[in-house]
Amino acid sequence: MSKKKGIHFEVSERKILLRVLDLVMVYLGVYCLSLYFDFEYIVVSTENSVALILLGVYITIFATIFELYDLQKASRLDTTFKNIVITTSTVVLFYLLTPVLSPYLPVERIQIVYLYVTIIVSILLWRLVYINLIESPRFYKRVLLVGEVSNIDGLIKALDTSDPNYRIVGFINSEASSADSVKFTGLKEFAATEFLETIDKERISEILVASFNTEAIMAEVYHDLMLLLERGFKIRDYSQVYEELLQKVPIQFVGKDFYKYFPFSRSNENKLYIFFHRAFDVTFSLIGLMVGVLLLPIILIGNLMGNKGPLFYVQERVGINGKPFNIVKLRTMVVNAEKDGVKWAQKNDKRITSFGMFLRRSRLDEVPQFYNVLKGDMSIIGPRPERPFFVSELSRIIPFYETRHMIKPGLTGWAQVSTRYGSSVDDSLTKLQYDLYYIKHRSVFLDFSITIKTLSTILYYRGQ
Repeated sequence: MSKKKGIHFEVSERKILLRVLDLVMVYLGVYCLSLYFDFEYIVVSTENSVALILLGVYITIFATIFELYDLQKASRLDTTFKNIVITTSTVVLFYLLTPVLSPYLPVERIQIVYLYVTIIVSILLWRLVYINLIESPRFYKRVLLVGEVSNIDGLIKALDTSDPNYRIVGFINSEASSADSVKFTGLKEFAATEFLETIDKERISEILVASFNTEAIMAEVYHDLMLLLERGFKIRDYSQVYEELLQKVPIQFVGKDFYKYFPFSRSNENKLYIFFHRAFDVTFSLIGLMVGVLLLPIILIGNLMGNKGPLFYVQERVGINGKPFNIVKLRTMVVNAEKDGVKWAQKNDKRITSFGMFLRRSRLDEVPQFYNVLKGDMSIIGPRPERPFFVSELSRIIPFYETRHMIKPGLTGWAQVSTRYGSSVDDSLTKLQYDLYYIKHRSVFLDFSITIKTLSTILYYRGQ
């Protein structure tokens, strides 16, 4: 078997590539601008190192907020161009508003336009190369799936939209089959006897083992897997790839050996992390409450016209270790919205008032919860607190559901920025997968990522 494999970039490699080349192209564009045109606002030199670093920081932060590093969106030119324009507009605006660190405004204001256009063109040229080269089929990771036929359909659907460069080209049935066995026609099946030949012929980069009954793997398939492993071929477990690409824990594939899937983050017991996390909660909640007080007159007028009733409402939720507490929110539904019983809030729910919809989309309805954060019932970041009725119902249906209560609930969280509003058991299962991923990988970096994604949600008006 040949060891030659196709060239491909991992998810993390592509994200780093996008970030680094964005900055390189911007600095190169600014250098060319000052070299070939009468441009003096910012010159690439050691004397301007602070101003240049500030420009890079702004680009990195706002490009993240406006989703320039979302691989799904980065593969589409129309979305990429729109996000580049929005990012550049924000970067230039902030750059002009910080003249202490950035250069003073030029006498010729047209130079600001030159900088604006240069940043857009520089990033766009590199992104055109990325879309037409890195995102082309020659750089796809070609994957061969090894598993039971009965599970193939669900496995493929789960990974189908996770990464545009991750392509499952076919599968090998790991179990012995007969003429009466069920066949799967949604993906090309390769014969187990031609395992090694298939890897060469199809230019396979990685083997994905998704057999949940290892005792049932055919001897010849197991032998070939061992041979490939000894030759240094990349073989990975399905649950590992699922968690890496989708960034959620695959609890639907967890059996009696559940403890293998939940080596929870050491940050949960890291005293320094917990201290800074709480300091961040207190600081941010104080700022949030002050902003809420400033917006209160506008909210009162909106409530008077669009809600017609009490502004606040209090509701019981389940907190850390299953302890109940009362949450404070701005009312977004009609008075007595649950007179017919407790039920899920649906998309375009008729119980939501016109002003309530605005509060939900802008996330302003969550502002009073900063009081809960200040009290210590909640954190800024964590799983969203659920009502006792739904916790009781969902914990009976969904395994490991109560595990999400091992940390404080949050105003925002990994599930909130990664998936849609939960309005069913299936949605709650998906949210739990994200919540467990956060608990498992909790860190300063992940907290920062959630904060940035929350800003994106607010700015794009995606709240529900």
